Amino acid sequence: MHISADWLNQQNTRTVMTLLTGAGYEAYFVGGCVRNALLNEPASDIDISTNAHPDAVVKIATAAGIKSIPTGIDHGTVTIVIGGDAYEITTFRKDIATDGRRAIVAYADNIIDDARRRDFTMNAIYADQSGKVTDPLNGLPDLLARHVRFIDGPDQRIAEDYLRILRFFRFTAWYGDINNGIDAEGLAACARGLDGLQNLSRERVGGEVSKLLSAPNPAPAVAAMAQSGVLAQTIKGAQHQFLAPLIHLEQQFDVAPNWIARLVCLTRDAQDLRLSRKDENQRINLIKLLDNNPPPHAAAYRYGATLAYSAALILAASLESVPPKKLRENIALANEVVFPIKSTDLSDQLQGKSLGNALRKLERRWIQSRFTMTKQELLNEL
Repeated sequence: MHISADWLNQQNTRTVMTLLTGAGYEAYFVGGCVRNALLNEPASDIDISTNAHPDAVVKIATAAGIKSIPTGIDHGTVTIVIGGDAYEITTFRKDIATDGRRAIVAYADNIIDDARRRDFTMNAIYADQSGKVTDPLNGLPDLLARHVRFIDGPDQRIAEDYLRILRFFRFTAWYGDINNGIDAEGLAACARGLDGLQNLSRERVGGEVSKLLSAPNPAPAVAAMAQSGVLAQTIKGAQHQFLAPLIHLEQQFDVAPNWIARLVCLTRDAQDLRLSRKDENQRINLIKLLDNNPPPHAAAYRYGATLAYSAALILAASLESVPPKKLRENIALANEVVFPIKSTDLSDQLQGKSLGNALRKLERRWIQSRFTMTKQELLNEL
């Protein structure tokens, strides 16, 4: 079997592989790029596995005048940058010792050892420069069946890095076939190992939660998390019963998945996930909208269409009701509208606090009019 993908035939990709193989080393694409190519889905990163040690990779790149970055040199990873494209090149490895968060690794000399240290069978499929697939652990049948399965014993894989519990649910959300259910052995192992989640940094947990909730439909995976006890350990106070109705409404209104909205639908107590400033601001603003429940056009004007849709759909899902009538039309009213009054229009009559109060009052009146009042009408009101 061979894979075909645009990235496989790009000149920069061919150059990297030719540098390694031309120097006498083995080189394989591995992980997400191969997995997604087999599923005819786009790939975000191109990872390469090789028996060349990092110092050899750096030497080869330097000799070719190509930039190399020791991004994970302690774990055998060098990033090569060609024409703005980055390629992570990692030496075949095997785990020597693990503590549930990080591993001590040693270089391996064969692809099977390298495959066995990975998490899921679908992530241990390799392809050479021509796209020919090598499947040392028979992960291809699992991938084509969309069966997310741990490599070897799931308890062992989880004990190596407890983040793999969350990765199990994330990959199930993105790549699993919900009609066939979730892997029973993996689910049971996650339940047995959930106490290990306490050892993970909240930043790592938050990163996995964001990827999980960004899936087209994470509701079945989140329900399985709740069933196994993992959800309660991961997101404080999470209640999953409204997530599936929210996703149904998102699809009905053709709203792009917003993982922050889905997080707020699960819980309002998520500040410990150490979100980025942008994501945390979005989360806080969405909670404000839910608490105040302004009309959709006002919500869209104050916070943008994305959060206005999210607030309306979360409320409808949680109340088991329908969204407001003409939701789409009302939100669209706020598109590119500009408040017609400026401070200079009032500065000859008012100053300081009085000026600010008057501007806010007129803006509220303008919003109440659904943005229809003209500048003169507003000034007459004052």
